[in-house]
Amino acid sequence: MPATRRKIRVLIVDDSASVRMTLSEIIDGDPDLEVMATAADPYVAVERIRQEVPDVMFLDIELPRMDGLTFLRKIMSQRPIPVVICSSLAEAGSDTLMQALEAGAVDVVAKPRVDTTQFLQESRMRICDAAKAAAHAKFRGVKKAPPPPINVEAKLTADAIIPPLSEARAASLRAKQPQTEPIICIGASTGGTEALRDVLEKLPADSPAIVIVQHMPEKFTGAFARRLDGLCAIAVKEAEDGDVVQAGRALIAPGNQHMVLHRAGSRYTVNIVDGPHVSRHRPSVDVMFRSASQVAGRNAMGIILTGMGDDGARGLLEMRQAGSHTIAQDEESCVVFGMPKEAIQRNAAVKIVPLSRVATEIETYGRNAQRTGTLL
Repeated sequence: MPATRRKIRVLIVDDSASVRMTLSEIIDGDPDLEVMATAADPYVAVERIRQEVPDVMFLDIELPRMDGLTFLRKIMSQRPIPVVICSSLAEAGSDTLMQALEAGAVDVVAKPRVDTTQFLQESRMRICDAAKAAAHAKFRGVKKAPPPPINVEAKLTADAIIPPLSEARAASLRAKQPQTEPIICIGASTGGTEALRDVLEKLPADSPAIVIVQHMPEKFTGAFARRLDGLCAIAVKEAEDGDVVQAGRALIAPGNQHMVLHRAGSRYTVNIVDGPHVSRHRPSVDVMFRSASQVAGRNAMGIILTGMGDDGARGLLEMRQAGSHTIAQDEESCVVFGMPKEAIQRNAAVKIVPLSRVATEIETYGRNAQRTGTLL
């Protein structure tokens, strides 16, 4: 008989019995996952970890006896474990969630709600995907056995939001495409919050215009944008429908909605649209990249950073085929080498660079555009 495939073991830490039960049902319902143990507070969690170290820990922030942020920092300093923050904190508390990501958490998800069937199903998908991505996360100086392979389910493509262009139509648009200001399109997922901070903090105030899709729940993207705005020379904001894309500013797609680029003359604007999950995500990197390939083409640079899965890989290839300069983060500097790997395998990336060089690539691209009027 073939050996039973090992599942990803998850520890759930939450003081609500109903949340522990709901999370347990969601995780145990996935063939790649299993609940190793549950705990109502960090002290109980420590006892569970002493008995068996989980592959992933789901951690609430608001806990009795010791708050989740303090516990996270202790775990990361003593025995790093991939941690997914699972919280019901509203926007007012989302700055705390940003601190948790800076302290070493690899992802943040909203606690599942059972008020609608659709929301519960979307929560189920997001929670299970987050657990699998976290299991593949790398920590500097920590070696661990590779996690088991995961099943890949069928998913919608960007066609669900933006129809693809025929080859003849695409060629016609490329031939007529006017020169515009350069635009930088960045997609990221697991590990992306800190990767984006690393990139944006290094950019000067006059950097090219930037649009970003980071997989993150709604209400948290606004806090993420505000956090970066306070750290960076460029302005950073959560995108709103109709926002103008302009130099010296980065727009971050709001959680749970897609962001689509449009061109009006020599300017670009963004539309924030509803629609189904694409490549299992909303917002989807593939959707933004496809829109960039159709309206910006050679005036754009596409960058795909750390993250699980393949969202953005097809879109980055479409950008390259449309004349865009494209970059993928290298394996060594990725927290999870999933999205960049898929893009590289599709030959979507013109260059493969470490995270430390991404900001330099953006600056060089912007300078070349200003000096020569060409973007490559």
